[in-house]
Amino acid sequence: MTMLTIIAVNHGLKRNLSTERKVNINMRKTSLICTGMMTISLICGCASYRFKSNVPAEARSIAVPVFENESDFPEIDAIVTQYTLREFQREGTFKIKTPDRAAYKLYGVITRSRNQALNYDRNFGSRASEYEYTLVAKITLVESSSGKLLLSDVPVKMKTSFLTQGDMLTGMQDANPRIAKELSKAIVDTVLAQW
Repeated sequence: MTMLTIIAVNHGLKRNLSTERKVNINMRKTSLICTGMMTISLICGCASYRFKSNVPAEARSIAVPVFENESDFPEIDAIVTQYTLREFQREGTFKIKTPDRAAYKLYGVITRSRNQALNYDRNFGSRASEYEYTLVAKITLVESSSGKLLLSDVPVKMKTSFLTQGDMLTGMQDANPRIAKELSKAIVDTVLAQW
């Protein structure tokens, strides 16, 4: 290679390196501008969002007496009541109080419970191995001071499934806390939707 060829090659490399630097600088500028615009959009879009509840501060207490049980399953009323109280505490809008000191009272009735076979055991054609468990409650929310009904016999329904593995009673006992937890979340969401 001659000296002239080497200089020409080096000059071409210098030109390519300076072009790459310009491209990198332009990409950084574009990236910063896009990031800034996204940040401004995010701040403007979330400016009206509030983390506090719409329930008035003086009315943030609730009493939840033990639900009534009109279903065929014993003790499900106490389990659902317990999980509903836990869900109110977890959610945090309402404080749990006694009925004489609460701003609102939530009454519940477990109206229906049902098991329906989903899958059958291959070895025993008539014996189900999996069931769908449905639980329905009706809730009533009363304002304590005025007696005004905010919710009146509103149905709340939840479904889950469980495996029997030859013992249906054990399968249902395992499913009771799961369905009670999910039903309680739906109950609390229904109550909070009033505000």
